[in-house]
Amino acid sequence: MLVLASSSPYRRLLLERLRVPYSSASPDLDESPLPGEAPPHTAVRLAEAKARAVAARFPGAIVIGSDQVAVLDGAPLGKPGSHAAALAQLLAMRGRSVVFHTALCVLDAARGTCRTEEVPTTVQFREYSDAQAERYLELEKPYDCAGSAKIEAMGIALVEKVVSTDPTALIGLPLIALVSLLRDAGLDVLQPLRAS
Repeated sequence: MLVLASSSPYRRLLLERLRVPYSSASPDLDESPLPGEAPPHTAVRLAEAKARAVAARFPGAIVIGSDQVAVLDGAPLGKPGSHAAALAQLLAMRGRSVVFHTALCVLDAARGTCRTEEVPTTVQFREYSDAQAERYLELEKPYDCAGSAKIEAMGIALVEKVVSTDPTALIGLPLIALVSLLRDAGLDVLQPLRAS
């Protein structure tokens, strides 16, 4: 059994690309960074904590946890939650680079193994106007998205360049790394499923 430890519709859509049957469950945990914790470490710690929280409910499953922390000038950018906070984030990011640290954990509850990987993505934002930022927020309302810009939708209009080893990492689930970690856990997504 494969379980995605997330309630994120973005991560579910990404995992569906691999065409393997899976369930999903919300990990329901505090995602606050620890004092003095580096953003990549926060992302890895939370990805693993999410996988472990869900694995407790699905003994014997392979559980996928993922987390993302966006960073501007060394400070994390959380999910804005409101129009005003999203606008402040977009205006602060204008013409600048933001690093999105996306972490992945694959926990094999049956074997007791846990592997993690962190995939950084650097996004260079355009020099957009205040009015363009407002228009984007009006169209998309990305208040549940770290950094307030959905690259898979209209947020692409705010972006000048993306540098990453995995194009899916920015959306929240690095599939290139996931395929490797799943294979290590004994699940090859290109292997035909056997009828039971």
